Amino acid sequence: MFLASLVLFSTLSFTIEKHFCGDVLVDVAVFTEVEKCDMETEEKALAEITKKPCCKDEIDVVKGQDELLKSFNDFNIKQQQFITSIFYSYINLFEGIPKKIVPCRGYSPPILVRDILVLDQVFLI
Repeated sequence: MFLASLVLFSTLSFTIEKHFCGDVLVDVAVFTEVEKCDMETEEKALAEITKKPCCKDEIDVVKGQDELLKSFNDFNIKQQQFITSIFYSYINLFEGIPKKIVPCRGYSPPILVRDILVLDQVFLI
């Protein structure tokens, strides 16, 4: 379980977006877009007057490994035969659970007319 999660997280890629208004961090988003501040909408209106914007966005990309992508066709014939034989022997290694046979499944016990224990006066003490 640990190794499977290690491979999953080592190949995972994602981006982290940050929005700064001046020197103040306004919003951070990992999988969605960042929320823009109100100053940016006003800044677009004042773009003709001031050329230097006060809001900025930073995008950090965390790349995962791409080296783990292998296809079965990338191997030569001997390697393919080896992988196939290992897979086939592993699958046939485990036996299924045998069906449980109940010989008296359709048998119903006889109806008791008299209580034999009381008639024979056999009591457990």
